Amino acid sequence: MIPLRNEADLQLLRKSGKILAKVMLGLQKLVAPGIATKEIDAEAQRLTLKEDALCAFKGYKGYPASVCVSINEEIVHGIPGERIIRQGDILSLDLGVNYKGYFTDAAITIPVGKITPGNQKLIDVTKAALFEGIKKANTGNHLSDISHSIQAYAESNGFSVVRQFVGHGIGKNLHEEPEIPNFGLPGAGPLLKSGMVLAIEPMINAGTWEAEFLNNGWTAVTKDRLPSAHFEHTVAITDKGPEILTL
Repeated sequence: MIPLRNEADLQLLRKSGKILAKVMLGLQKLVAPGIATKEIDAEAQRLTLKEDALCAFKGYKGYPASVCVSINEEIVHGIPGERIIRQGDILSLDLGVNYKGYFTDAAITIPVGKITPGNQKLIDVTKAALFEGIKKANTGNHLSDISHSIQAYAESNGFSVVRQFVGHGIGKNLHEEPEIPNFGLPGAGPLLKSGMVLAIEPMINAGTWEAEFLNNGWTAVTKDRLPSAHFEHTVAITDKGPEILTL
């Protein structure tokens, strides 16, 4: 059963989302050629603790860091470390916040300095695909209406949609029902109801949709090693339409 959140829950989720948005903005300001990804991880921890919250990913199923930092062909779950960010990279940040037991999740892909027009298009299309999906997060729609709109937008722009990783419900746990694929036919899956809270997160590739894992057991990369982009917001479904909690 998909959890439904009441107004008291939503107030705490709004606070969690605002903290996450603030931390993500701070991390974006830090990104520049020449810094190590471990510096982003340390700043994520510092900024989150400053807001009286916790980094939701740290230790989750054994994940060793506070934030996922994925570069270029890395799709998701890049582990911060000694790697140096370089001019022309595209860098995805994926971060979760736990505020008083209420979880929110967000991701963004940003350019490092000047990037190629193709990579800029990939970022722009992935971000727009997320918002195409959010438009469908209305009561009375089906879950797959979100999925289909993301896939249709990405593929109409010449990109492919990752199949192995999906969005998810969120609230009192980091991952809840339902799973939210970024592909599929419309009009399928559960009906959307007011009080559902969803982490919608398209991962879009420049080449093939296929992925494989690096030896660290966490980081997924594109099979053809072409670039990938990732955007995510936590969204509450309300009678007035979708409410983005992590803006």
